[in-house]
Amino acid sequence: MSAVAPDGRKMLRLEVRNAQTPIERKPEWIKTRAKMGPEYTKMQALVKSEGLHTVCQEAGCPNIYECWEDREATFLIGGDQCTRRCDFCQIDTGKPAALDLDEPRRVGESVVTMNLNYATITGVARDDLEDGGAWLYAETVRQIHAQTAERAEGFTKVELLIPDFNAVPEQLAEVFSSRPEVLAHNVETVPRIFKRIRPGFRYERSLEVITRAREAGLVTKSNLILGMGEEREEVSQALRDLHDAGCELITITQYLRPSPRHHPVERWVKPHEFVELKDEADQIGYAGVMSGPLVRSSYRAGRLFQQAMDRRRETGEQSVAAQSV
Repeated sequence: MSAVAPDGRKMLRLEVRNAQTPIERKPEWIKTRAKMGPEYTKMQALVKSEGLHTVCQEAGCPNIYECWEDREATFLIGGDQCTRRCDFCQIDTGKPAALDLDEPRRVGESVVTMNLNYATITGVARDDLEDGGAWLYAETVRQIHAQTAERAEGFTKVELLIPDFNAVPEQLAEVFSSRPEVLAHNVETVPRIFKRIRPGFRYERSLEVITRAREAGLVTKSNLILGMGEEREEVSQALRDLHDAGCELITITQYLRPSPRHHPVERWVKPHEFVELKDEADQIGYAGVMSGPLVRSSYRAGRLFQQAMDRRRETGEQSVAAQSV
């Protein structure tokens, strides 16, 4: 097998080792049917005619039909090269291009053009930048809120899915000050295998990001990916850890291997286990849970946000996003 990656660089030893395991055949329950409603059809035509780009269509997300029908979409900012490497992620690791200072404005314009109710903004880690990319994330939120302020249906709500910014207080403060409706930071896996799967991150540091976001009054969210070598009880403990850290919303999904260079699938989690995990997360006290083989972290994001706001109203907890509901 060639030791050269598709982008022309020499493959890492880990990638060479991963590639020795053939791509796994997906079980019958890992499939979806296209359900193209009128809103999806209009959105698809608009995106094509305007030359817009979303993670939804470029990553081939299985939930695009449902999300676009709800007028929800996800955008990637910061470029296509990440300064860290997670063994499950399809984004390439490398030296990123110079920061595009106009990107936040353009993303805002795309949100306006698509007339979105809810936008999820995610991006690459930018450890090459002095502020870790904090301004870019924050400014994108500000642009979306400002450009949709006069929208008849109310301004577009924003979910910001961030890296950990190494938990640098000043960088987190910059991001939090933009007041996204939801601040998401994905832990993704359990402590025992965390360093192997996410060597550029730290489990406890990720929990700290969630805690600080909750303390700042933001609705908090995270994600767990199953099938990378974790044990069932470890998933339960991670759910408890996240909730104890202040996480309000959780999504739980099956790992799907992007390419032979990535971590092999260790197991296919059966649908009934996802149902059990949802029940468990509900009992732990999460305000909203999405759990299933094809769930992704931005799936039904607007609905989960509403569940978090409903819970906060019940408990009397204040939110910096309360005025936008």
